Amino acid sequence: MQELLKRIESKDITVGVIGLGYVGLPLAVEFGKVGVRTIGIDIDSKRVDLLNAGVNYIQDVDDAELKALVSAGTFSATTDFSSLKHIDAVCIAVPTPLSKTKDPDITYILSVNSELQKYVHKNLVVILESTTYPGTTRELIQPALEASGLKVGTDVFLLFSPERVDPGNPVYQTKNTPKVIGGVTENCLKLGMAVYAHVMDELVPVSSPEAAELTKLLENTFRSINIGLANEMAIMCSKLGVNVWEVIDAAATKPFGFMKFTPGPGLGGHCIPIDPHYLSWKMRTLDYKARFIELASEVNAAMPEYVVELVGGSLNKVAKSVNGSKILLLGMAYKPDIDDVRESPALDVYALLEAKGAKVDFHDPYVSKIKFDSHFEESIELNMETLGQYDCVVITTNHSEYDFKAIVENSKLIVDTRNATKAFKNDNIVRLGAP
Repeated sequence: MQELLKRIESKDITVGVIGLGYVGLPLAVEFGKVGVRTIGIDIDSKRVDLLNAGVNYIQDVDDAELKALVSAGTFSATTDFSSLKHIDAVCIAVPTPLSKTKDPDITYILSVNSELQKYVHKNLVVILESTTYPGTTRELIQPALEASGLKVGTDVFLLFSPERVDPGNPVYQTKNTPKVIGGVTENCLKLGMAVYAHVMDELVPVSSPEAAELTKLLENTFRSINIGLANEMAIMCSKLGVNVWEVIDAAATKPFGFMKFTPGPGLGGHCIPIDPHYLSWKMRTLDYKARFIELASEVNAAMPEYVVELVGGSLNKVAKSVNGSKILLLGMAYKPDIDDVRESPALDVYALLEAKGAKVDFHDPYVSKIKFDSHFEESIELNMETLGQYDCVVITTNHSEYDFKAIVENSKLIVDTRNATKAFKNDNIVRLGAP
């Protein structure tokens, strides 16, 4: 172990990153930037070919930095898992979605497990970053590593360190976001921290992988529950004839005991709509019902339908029905100024409106096309003449490059789910959570 530790500290190692998406690629680039030999492994050959040509596809990665790393040979990508034979530390950042029944889908982790069993070797540090239920690291990864006869903590070293990526965040990115890390043994933790010390400004060690796994779930469960409260408050304020945005802004002036969360058309992104269900599922296996989690999920999941009802009611007031109306959604990404549509509530709003007979288009400056079931739809070209052709414009994502003054002035009817038009008093605006 001491020899491996010295090599890690001197950067005389090769780091592997499995999964080259929103989490894995920025992490791989950080390792490459400090001069650590880095190999990215992904099952998508198109991604691998793009990366090896120096072409970037992740918004949070600098194009020039990636190209320089590829040119220098510091970073390369492959679909060949046998590369693990030459890797000293590997970070696993594969997707962990939910099944249709809201149960954890750990298919990708199990696939990585099967490859680890083939190529695990002595003095390999394995770090799982994929969000999952408490116990995954110890119950799934450890047996796969030890099936070869190697012992975790002595021959190989296993940890869990949850990804904390916030796509598009201009302040907190991979390097300056504190990194929680929990090892199966003290030796595991020591080596894992040495690996991450090269690329992270702050490390936060915890006593076990289970503590690290739960840390990530608590973070996003906290957000899910509070967003659920804000969403329910929006519905209640609408019924009471009060503006929820005014109420939230007023409450946010309290300098203690309150944290501001805002309502919207639903939850999006890979983490917040999904992570709490991992904890809820785990607790069901222990005969315990996570009531807060399930109630918040119920409220948040119902918001796209509520938005569609709001659109329907707004159209009714101008003697139109949803069926046959031309409706434009502005913004399909799950939050402003990014190109990520994973779990975006705008997708549900689109599908629900279309199911009710509306003729739906969308525009998003970051998303050129989206796959709906078996077909693709493309973002329309947005101009002020275009807006006037629609019976209703629904603001589903408040991208900063939208000129909301011009949008308000040139639209017949607007349903604003993000309070993006708060500066305008026009009669053609209907806001979520307002009278």
